[in-house]
Amino acid sequence: MINFKINRTLFILICFSISFISFNDVKNDLLPASSTVKITFINTLGHSNIVLNDSMYTNPFGENYSISKLRYYVSNVKLNSSLTSFKEENSYHLIDESEEASQSFNFNIPAGNYNSLQFLLGVDSLHNVSGAQTDDLDPTKDMFWTWNTGYVMAKMEGNSPSSKLVNNKYEYHIGGYAGPYSVIKTIQLGLDKSAEFTAGKTVTIIIGADINAWWKGANDIKITDHANITSPGKLALAISDNYAKMFSIEKIISE
Repeated sequence: MINFKINRTLFILICFSISFISFNDVKNDLLPASSTVKITFINTLGHSNIVLNDSMYTNPFGENYSISKLRYYVSNVKLNSSLTSFKEENSYHLIDESEEASQSFNFNIPAGNYNSLQFLLGVDSLHNVSGAQTDDLDPTKDMFWTWNTGYVMAKMEGNSPSSKLVNNKYEYHIGGYAGPYSVIKTIQLGLDKSAEFTAGKTVTIIIGADINAWWKGANDIKITDHANITSPGKLALAISDNYAKMFSIEKIISE
């Protein structure tokens, strides 16, 4: 009788183990095949990459300027298709021209046909009021004002003969996450058929950001008139309406 109980228990355990292994095999078989997406941002003026500090550029108003600092947040990155979308987890990236490694990031997505890339230019309102954070949202990155005013979504500094500030500096610290002066922008860029998101492939999407868009677009921003925009409000909104148009897909590589 004792042997029967032991054997029955052993039989149940064996059956359970077989079922568990079979279930795992089925579950793994159902996992979608993945593709890797690598996104690279290249900051340009026209068709030339920018160089910090040493190069002088000319904006659409004929004003000469150099760039000593250029940073902006890219967050909530998504790949969209006509049927679905896939969002990168913990999707907060500080693109910093002084740090080449910051200008590229990658993540895996289910293989499929995606026809657009979407991201926020800035940091969503929830994370502006979520207390001290880490990684690229760490306040020590010098892209955070206060809990009331939130993150600086984009920052550009440099010098220009057209500036009336001390040492001919200009400073644009663009922020504001709530109300009519929110500068958070949704950017959507179309993908062509060269983006082949098939299993095992890496798709590199190279995005150009033409910095001259900061000055002219929906609004005219001249250094001689506005060399210092460092708080939320109408001017911050005006320049954000401009630079939201600076992005375009330069190249897609599937390999």
